[in-house]
Amino acid sequence: MLTVYDHLPEGLLDLPAQRLGEVLPGPALIHLPGRREPPLFVSVLLHGNEDAGWEAARAVLRKHRGAPLPRALSLFVGNVSAAGAGLRRLDGQVDYNRVWPGGAEADLPEHAMTREVVGAMRARRVFASIDVHNNTGLNPHYACVNRLDAAFLQLATLFSRIVVHFTRPLGVQSAAFAEFCPAVTVECGKPGVTRGVAHAADYIEACLHLSELPRARVAPHDIDLYHTVATVKVAAGVSFGFGCGDCDIDFAPDLDHMNFRELEPGAVLGRIGGAAPPCLHATDAAGADVTGRLFDFSGGRIRLRRRLMPAMLTLDERVVRQDCLCYLMERLPYPETGEAG
Repeated sequence: MLTVYDHLPEGLLDLPAQRLGEVLPGPALIHLPGRREPPLFVSVLLHGNEDAGWEAARAVLRKHRGAPLPRALSLFVGNVSAAGAGLRRLDGQVDYNRVWPGGAEADLPEHAMTREVVGAMRARRVFASIDVHNNTGLNPHYACVNRLDAAFLQLATLFSRIVVHFTRPLGVQSAAFAEFCPAVTVECGKPGVTRGVAHAADYIEACLHLSELPRARVAPHDIDLYHTVATVKVAAGVSFGFGCGDCDIDFAPDLDHMNFRELEPGAVLGRIGGAAPPCLHATDAAGADVTGRLFDFSGGRIRLRRRLMPAMLTLDERVVRQDCLCYLMERLPYPETGEAG
């Protein structure tokens, strides 16, 4: 499934994400030389409807057209077919950000593809890894890391002072690369917003110009650190909507306005119609069911039992079904030590 290039294919930079299939037969790993080695790794379009990463990489490469990059770059372009349809993934496809080493292995072409990418970049002793995403709800721009080492946090805060530490879901790109280099996922707001593309492009450009990653501890006043407490999904077979009235779960029509707001115990996320509770399922970082510890379903309402902050709440029903309703987070005490291990 993977095509590897040592140059930019002709005409690639002229195409938006939806038309990449005109040049790329599928997922592609593109190695480009630069004045410094080892390369920066950037992955884009792991979800086909999240095009900020491609547009940012496209802008950076156009800027340096005809001149060497400040640092070598290895660009992975993911779900080209889903990008052509403007979808996160096509029906019948696996999620391209759940098939990386470290997740549930299966004998699928996508798993073999990601193993090939990881093997190639490990051999190149990659400098750092950046995975660029959009999200469908109202969220600030923020960075996510799988480790709290200083180099990871330095890489993250170069993008945003808001940093989320997570260990679930498994099989994500950043966790696979965290085994051998500093790795970060950056969330650039909704697709199609110029500010998100510009922010991602500036970030990639800045990372290409780094001679090394700082190993000093990030100053506590320069970071707002959170960690994921649970992943929340709507139970299978339960209908839901946002201000729909006649669904099993009727969420607020502006539910995504709760993102990155610290909600007090008793905060209401929705009302229950015909569904018997629990109509949501929450799992913690170990995969254990923590629904009853986090939610109160009494009185026909879905309430939080403790102070928590949602992220990635979305009004896109397809995304909720394919991924999750949201992640619930809480503030994480800043680590006393932060030296890279």
